[in-house]
Amino acid sequence: MRRAQSRKPATYTCPFCGRYLTAMSEHALIAPEGDMNKRRHAHLACVAAAQLPSYADWRRTQPRRPGFFARLLRRAQ
Repeated sequence: MRRAQSRKPATYTCPFCGRYLTAMSEHALIAPEGDMNKRRHAHLACVAAAQLPSYADWRRTQPRRPGFFARLLRRAQ
């Protein structure tokens, strides 16, 4: 899930409440993990009520890549 706002004159249907929202309004872009082809636009209030994890929450659960110096030291060994 991430915040979205577009200048494109389009109308979307919120998958949670079924009401319309315009692309120019502030809303959230949600997608199943790893499949951006199935992304949907939703009201911020609907997403908050569904208690979906944010991108930051998801990112914290992912394994961390070694830092620059750790990779450099590993290469030198």
